[in-house]
Amino acid sequence: MARIVMKFGGTSMAGTERIRRVAQIVRKQQAAGHEVAVVVSAMAGETDRLVNFCREANPLYDPAEYDVVVASGEQVTSGLLALTLQAMGCKARSWLGWQLPVRTVEAHANARVADIDSAALIAAMRAGEIAVIPGFQGVSDAGRITTLGRGGSDTSAVAVAAAVEADRCDIYTDVDGVYTTDPRIVARARKLKYVTYEEMLELASVGAKVLQTRSVSLAMKRGVRVQVLSSFIGDDAPPADDLPGTMIVSDEEMEGIDMERQLVTGIAHDKNEARVVLTRVPDKPGAVAHIFEPLAQASINVDMIIQNVGREKGETDVTFTVPQADLVRAQALLEDKREQIGFNRIITDSKVAKISVVGVGMKSHAGVAATMFKALADRGINIQAISTSEIKVSVLIDEDETELAVRVLHTAYGLDAEDAAA
Repeated sequence: MARIVMKFGGTSMAGTERIRRVAQIVRKQQAAGHEVAVVVSAMAGETDRLVNFCREANPLYDPAEYDVVVASGEQVTSGLLALTLQAMGCKARSWLGWQLPVRTVEAHANARVADIDSAALIAAMRAGEIAVIPGFQGVSDAGRITTLGRGGSDTSAVAVAAAVEADRCDIYTDVDGVYTTDPRIVARARKLKYVTYEEMLELASVGAKVLQTRSVSLAMKRGVRVQVLSSFIGDDAPPADDLPGTMIVSDEEMEGIDMERQLVTGIAHDKNEARVVLTRVPDKPGAVAHIFEPLAQASINVDMIIQNVGREKGETDVTFTVPQADLVRAQALLEDKREQIGFNRIITDSKVAKISVVGVGMKSHAGVAATMFKALADRGINIQAISTSEIKVSVLIDEDETELAVRVLHTAYGLDAEDAAA
């Protein structure tokens, strides 16, 4: 018998018929003898609808009242799932964020889980009751409802799993696992049986949409084993213990599973990037700080940064990328600081894409970047910027060449070969 936390996203909860299917999956796990808690998202599209209501009511809305409104989506689905499970003869009840409680810190609309009082929850699970918990929400020290930011239900599920010391956290989505790349782009993309926390964190941060970055970071910190599964399975499908999803594990566990693994685990792409070039920036100490300080203060994340070799006149060009959604705001902030920074003009381009190759094998093998650059060069794909980490190499290219680049690199690293890791 295991203690399992199951999480279902908005697509899985979109309507009573799908909620009934979710209830069948949950009941099957309990029938196998497991202690079960379920974390649910709002119905697909519901959070967007509630956010729009807030904007219509008051464009300069109070974040605390915003949280009251948007948290209601998960409250509805948790109650409906509990009712559906009861109709199937299961013992079930919903636990709202303030009832456990899920204590959070920091700002409204982007709170972080600090602690979950799990004693009552564990007692209920041991007594054979299925706990249904709304994701995305908690309670502040002041007793106000808080929300964890978009995609926060993944983080809620991992936090609950850590609090109840679950054997694993099953994340049910509209995909059946983590693939070497987007299967819609590369038909021969392979589903991975195992991925390390570190790899999943990098993949999530560079465009893979399977899991929210914060949830992976929390799982790594607390050692929660996370499994990604599809919620769209037939009634006669085997239980999750036998389904071939993707398990996200520690480096140590991975070493015991697969000593000779692929050099590169996956390839991700992100079209939500924008390139900014500041020309003729003074080539002197402190100039670059003047560029990035106002962006940091405005919480605008800067990714790739390139400073060209200084010109003869003591000037240089600085290139960097920001999220596409922040481009207009970043441009306005820099224009306001033009005199302090001393640049000549701003050049922007939102028709770019970031392509990243990720794999822990890079730590001990040279030549990953060289393979990437040569494969792209052979197909005439120009690289506009580069950034690296210990297990990742990312390049910026024209958006129109995204799919071609992903296919070329998937082949270059042997990920679509017959003997690629499945």
